[in-house]
Amino acid sequence: MGSVKDLLVLEPPSEKKLGRGRFIFSDRYSVFDYGEMPDLIEDKGKAICIATSYFFEKLENLGIKTHYLGLVEEDKVKSLNDLKNPSNIMEFKMVRVIKPELKDGVYDYSIFKKEKENFLIPLEVIYRNSLPEGSSVFERLKEGSLKLQDLGLHSIPEKGAKLQKPIVDFSTKLEVNDRYLSYEEAKEISGFSKEEFEKIKNLILFIDEKIIEEGEKMGLINEDGKVEFAFDLEREFMVVDAVGTLDECRFTYNDIPVSKEIARIYYRNTDWYNEIVSAKKKNRFRWKEFIGNPPHLPKDLKNLISLIYKAYANELTKREWFDTPPLKDLLKRIKEILF
Repeated sequence: MGSVKDLLVLEPPSEKKLGRGRFIFSDRYSVFDYGEMPDLIEDKGKAICIATSYFFEKLENLGIKTHYLGLVEEDKVKSLNDLKNPSNIMEFKMVRVIKPELKDGVYDYSIFKKEKENFLIPLEVIYRNSLPEGSSVFERLKEGSLKLQDLGLHSIPEKGAKLQKPIVDFSTKLEVNDRYLSYEEAKEISGFSKEEFEKIKNLILFIDEKIIEEGEKMGLINEDGKVEFAFDLEREFMVVDAVGTLDECRFTYNDIPVSKEIARIYYRNTDWYNEIVSAKKKNRFRWKEFIGNPPHLPKDLKNLISLIYKAYANELTKREWFDTPPLKDLLKRIKEILF
């Protein structure tokens, strides 16, 4: 399936019928679009599966359509409340994945204007509640690929700014490397009507609010995150993939990262990361050919990351799935190592 989870197809989807599949969340992880990294994060797959299931069930109860069917235990599909032990397998409704065709270095998205239902929307929809230093937003505003009015802003924000209102951003989903999109291009390549485009922006902001509420219960600030969507058989939006996890969201606690950002911070101080930056400038499609293998994470840091994933799942669901110290204690140790 991908660098961090595998796919088991039980019933393949067709043009007029949803399929059925299972995600097997692994202990693998990925940063900087590289793909599978050299270490495994113990129990990460189970922790991610528990967390996303919690949010899928919450959204379903609030009337938001999702592809979620349940968690798998002893080959039975169960709700989170009925699960006896943590599972890394989630069953879901499958849609078609239609990929844009690459022609002479340019992706052709015309297929998404012809297809009407039952497919993965080729966008990652991003909410931003703050703009930390290094955010892509600043460079994109400077170069003109992003406009202030797209973000609902009247002036260039300061670095590290907490936004009065969250902003919605878009990137590609099905290209070799994700790239950010203007609102016009996001609407164009997805085949959205004007009404659909407004609806998906409102929907991501609603989901953002729910993630904010859950994070605040743990003392976490929801800085930004991404959500993926599909069209169902009635061309209604359906939340898919995973949502509200430490891989999909960037949380902080007293300015300490609580997400995959921990690994990114470590790797940004390596020569390997500098190779990536140079290689992507050289060739955005084949950049991996120009870099070496990534170094391993230090053992102590890897173990701490594992515990953080597990503590988040425990405290989010208010159930002790894993034996871990409190999340706040773990983050204090992260601060000592990285800052």
